[in-house]
Amino acid sequence: MKVTSKAILLVAAVALGACTNANRFGGDDAVELNGTGAGDVNNPQSPAYFQQAIGDRVLFEVDQSTLTASAKATLNEQARWLQENSDFDAIIEGHADEQGTREYNLALGARRANAVHEYLVSRGVAASRLEVVSYGKERPIEICSEESCYAKNRRAVTVISAGLTG
Repeated sequence: MKVTSKAILLVAAVALGACTNANRFGGDDAVELNGTGAGDVNNPQSPAYFQQAIGDRVLFEVDQSTLTASAKATLNEQARWLQENSDFDAIIEGHADEQGTREYNLALGARRANAVHEYLVSRGVAASRLEVVSYGKERPIEICSEESCYAKNRRAVTVISAGLTG
C-alpha cells in the first residue's frame, strides 16, 4: 500500500508540473523576454516572429515520426533562425492524436520530438540548446473524433525560450 500511495503522489506531482505554463502557445498577452521585443511579430529576432513567420510546428502522418518534405522546409528555416539568434534555446514538444494508448502516444510523441531534434542538429544547431519533451495525446490543440482534428494534433512544436538550457 505504501508503494502504491507513493506512485500515485509521484504521478500527481508530474501531472501538476506539466501544467505550469498556461501561456506556452503565445497569445495576445505575450511576455517580453529580457527586453528583446519577444512579442513583436515584426522583429525578426523575436520568438513571436519565429512562431508566426517561420512556423513553430511540423505535422506528421498517422503513426509516423518521419519528417515530410514540408516539415523539413520549416525546420530548415527554424535552424537558420536559431543559428542567427543564439541567445535563445528551444524545447521541442512531441504530440500525438487521441487514438491509441497513453503509453504508446507518449513514445510516439518522443519519436517525433527526437526526429525534429536530430534534424535541427544536422543543420548546425547545437544539441545543448535543444530540449525534448513528449506530451503524447495529453495536450491536444483540437478536440474532436475526426481526421481534421487528429491531423492537427500529430505534431512537434518548437517552443523558443531565453537561455533555458544554457
